[in-house]
Amino acid sequence: MTTTSARHTSGSHAGGGRTQHTSPTRSGGREKFTRFVRRHRVASFFVLVYFLAWGAIPWNSFWTPGALVAAVVVVLVTEGPRGLLTLGSRLIRWRVSWVWYALAIGVPLFVHFASISVNAALGASAPSLSLLTPWYGLPLAIALHAISPFGGPLMEEPSFRGYAQPELQKGRSRLAATAIMAVAVAGWHLPLFFMPVFEAPLIGFVTTLALTFWYAWLLNHASGSSLITLIAHGTEGAVETNDLWGPGADLARLNYVYAGAWCLAALVLLVLNRRFWTHTTPADDPAEADVPVRAETVAGRR
Repeated sequence: MTTTSARHTSGSHAGGGRTQHTSPTRSGGREKFTRFVRRHRVASFFVLVYFLAWGAIPWNSFWTPGALVAAVVVVLVTEGPRGLLTLGSRLIRWRVSWVWYALAIGVPLFVHFASISVNAALGASAPSLSLLTPWYGLPLAIALHAISPFGGPLMEEPSFRGYAQPELQKGRSRLAATAIMAVAVAGWHLPLFFMPVFEAPLIGFVTTLALTFWYAWLLNHASGSSLITLIAHGTEGAVETNDLWGPGADLARLNYVYAGAWCLAALVLLVLNRRFWTHTTPADDPAEADVPVRAETVAGRR
């Protein structure tokens, strides 16, 4: 009691009744925490992402919004409100070439329909194409999947592609940054493959790895627009494979064919655009994903 009174008295004389002895300790701890997060911002982001999403597993759920929440928290701690403006600007960056819009929609649809065709050629029965009836069913499914606050695209793209990918590319080659992203993002999805409520096949882990390379390539070519990758992700997830064939050999085969198709697409991007993947930006430069890739790089000139 005597010590407490002395503190209050000292604080009163020094600053009009404010206690000053405890605030330096608190502010010092806060500064240490902020410095730590700034030094390890991507690692801090993914630790929080995993904690928030996986924390819902005991309730037989998976909290996808944790990805966006983690990005907002880490950006606020490390960059403040200005960082949130940068994060948001990538999501509404719509003034990019029409080519990237076309690829964002066309490539996932091509992979889907090519996989369906291959599966049918391998002996599968005719798939259910109810998604195409009426004609606006597929566009509506893409739009709803992209903007759903409970789905993956709207929660993942502003955070994974809008934040983590550009940060990882500082001081690393795009290949190294994307490889880290692929493992981290696919690992984050792991519980979905073991929880019956989601009906996600384990081969989906491989699909996620391959898709990460496609999204990274698209993001960098589209001036760092996570809006474009949001559209691509919304398109990719709009076609539910479980609706094409019922449980059984046909559906199981489709999941493997689909994973193989995305692996082939990723391999094509890696082989034909090697110069793009080996490019490294200095760590102290602005996020390179915000700078459009030059035309000769797109063409794969070495």
